[in-house]
Amino acid sequence: MRFSKPIVMEFKVRTFLATVVMFLLASSVFILESEAGGECGRTPIGSAAASLSPCLGAVRNVRAKVPPVCCARVGALLRTSPRCLCSVLLSPLAKQAKINPAIAITVPKRCNIRNRPAGKKCGRYTLP
Repeated sequence: MRFSKPIVMEFKVRTFLATVVMFLLASSVFILESEAGGECGRTPIGSAAASLSPCLGAVRNVRAKVPPVCCARVGALLRTSPRCLCSVLLSPLAKQAKINPAIAITVPKRCNIRNRPAGKKCGRYTLP
């Protein structure tokens, strides 16, 4: 079966337009997501969580010594995006890593971070 040139051209134009529309929609969703960010700004929550990996021992055991590198990273996170720490602690990633939020919430105090948001709620937990 052979198609006439106008039908083939119309198909190509429609395909091209559909592709352009899909690209624009996808681009606008990406731009809105990246501009809006989340609790961690433009940093994906997985990256924020990974940056806190030196804290793993301290967030599982309240008696564990908090490493200085952990304190530095928690302090930096609290300075740049204070709500991000809470989002990380309550995230599915934290749950998968067997992080106890009740213990993890104590890390800023155990690090002696002075301008921590003491008294702020993080889910059902309160920062000491």
